[in-house]
Amino acid sequence: MRIGHGFDVHKFSNSNKDVLVIGGVVIPFTRGIIAHSDGDVLIHALIDALLGAIALGDIGKFFPDTNPSLKKINSRILLYNTWKKIQEKGYKIGNIDMTVIAQKPQLSHYIQEMRLNISRDLSTHIDKISIKACTTEKLGFLGREEGIACEALVFLVTN
Repeated sequence: MRIGHGFDVHKFSNSNKDVLVIGGVVIPFTRGIIAHSDGDVLIHALIDALLGAIALGDIGKFFPDTNPSLKKINSRILLYNTWKKIQEKGYKIGNIDMTVIAQKPQLSHYIQEMRLNISRDLSTHIDKISIKACTTEKLGFLGREEGIACEALVFLVTN
């Protein structure tokens, strides 16, 4: 068995051209994310956790923000490519636990769809995917609604 931890944070933009995508779900919100890719903090933290669990490094090693072909890429594609690396090493999902940290927007109505997306992308049962959301009680840059963050823990087991 292997355990990995991931963390990601992105700044909110003030442009109505940017969108907010979390867990592969477009969230209706007045602000988007500043990022090279689609800025999906949940999937980015998950990718880091998966890579960390098998000691392969981090998301920037495989998908650098200096690569123009990754500009505005759907993070679910990055997750799929990462998952292939994990499977090649002979692992499957034991369970995943993730927490999105943001003062706004309210995410409870979208969590089930996020869980479904992740379970499909990783070919695993939805009961192995936990996603929660919390605020920082208006403390810090997250509390001031300057950005959004996510932590992910992954437990991998051998096939």
